[in-house]
Amino acid sequence: MIAFAKILLVVVSVLLILTVLLQSGRSAGLSGAITGGAEQMIGRKARGMDAVFAKITAGLATAFILLSVWVAWLVTHS
Repeated sequence: MIAFAKILLVVVSVLLILTVLLQSGRSAGLSGAITGGAEQMIGRKARGMDAVFAKITAGLATAFILLSVWVAWLVTHS
């Protein structure tokens, strides 16, 4: 069971890395950081594939955290 959980954690980790790398950049240096904050306050939403990648990334991040806790629990209780 521990081996399965660790392999699943590695797979989710690689998928999370890939989805983060596939997302488009939102800023261009320091000026992008300043205007990016203003755009978020206005309520600009991601569209198209950016929205899809954002949802996938959020799901994979949640799965990564839960799997990490599960693997830690399995290791300490074995």
